[in-house]
Amino acid sequence: MSLDWIYYAISWILLAWHSAWDAIGVPVGEVLGTNWAWILAIVFLVVTVRVILFPVFVKQIKSQRAMQALQPQVKALQEKHKGDRETLQKEMMELYRKEKANPLMGCLPMFLQIPVFLGLFHVLRRLNPDRDERWKVLYGWTADQFDSASQATIFTAPIAGKFGSTAEELAKLNANGTTVKVIAGVLVLIMMLTTYLTSRQMILKTGWAEDPQQRMIQRLMLYGIPASLLISGAIFPIGVIIYWVTNNLVTLGQQQWVLRKFPPPPTPGGKPGSTATKAQPATTRGLLGRKKAVAPAPVKPAAPKVAGPKPGAKPANPKKARPVKKQG
Repeated sequence: MSLDWIYYAISWILLAWHSAWDAIGVPVGEVLGTNWAWILAIVFLVVTVRVILFPVFVKQIKSQRAMQALQPQVKALQEKHKGDRETLQKEMMELYRKEKANPLMGCLPMFLQIPVFLGLFHVLRRLNPDRDERWKVLYGWTADQFDSASQATIFTAPIAGKFGSTAEELAKLNANGTTVKVIAGVLVLIMMLTTYLTSRQMILKTGWAEDPQQRMIQRLMLYGIPASLLISGAIFPIGVIIYWVTNNLVTLGQQQWVLRKFPPPPTPGGKPGSTATKAQPATTRGLLGRKKAVAPAPVKPAAPKVAGPKPGAKPANPKKARPVKKQG
């Protein structure tokens, strides 16, 4: 299956944003060793994609909430059909169908972004000033736009360069190998950290799943994917890593907003409409896993003791005598 339509779509959005920043007056030349018009074009490619996928993202959160609400019933089915895996799977699928919950919805936004990632990867990998003219004008580019993007840099490292670039590739990009490795290496570490934080943020807000299958997926998202980026990040062009980091930062902000708007379901036995979960321990963990001290509950000051009147003493505030009514 040809992916040209993806390459055309990504190129169109990227070039449209570059033209927009150029028209606004963002310098075309380097400032601090960076061609900001191209960097901003990649950043706003992320923004465009996330705006388009926002309804899907909301559906993902709603589906996760539905899955959480069904955990007691799932646990009951696991106890009922212990040892009968086939019947258990059939009953769980029927439960999900009846309650309109989709276990795969949690991964859907990520899967929909894979074509965008692959498209940008392909487009940026092509950047090379020495390419023949017919290659430069593919996917709606002009030769001038292609040459401009081929020379675009971030802190003097070309956006088409990568940590694993060969000496020949670096020579074609007129790039310094040490600079490219340093910039790419720092960005890969940031990419790994932000990928971990996006998964951790979701788990901190929703909790670990009761279903072993769902829990395994959570662990894969939390640890497996960030770890894999240490190796795969070496083959990503710097422009693609900028896209990934920006996407993670947008995800962190978007998740925070959606998780507040759609809080976790109430726990069994709680008050209707309550979103409170189990009682929190004395310390909680923040986004980076550090313990944050919980402020102690304020103690009401004790009421001052008032000494009673001594025997035989006159009252301090005697009541005024009521006037005696005259009898007619």
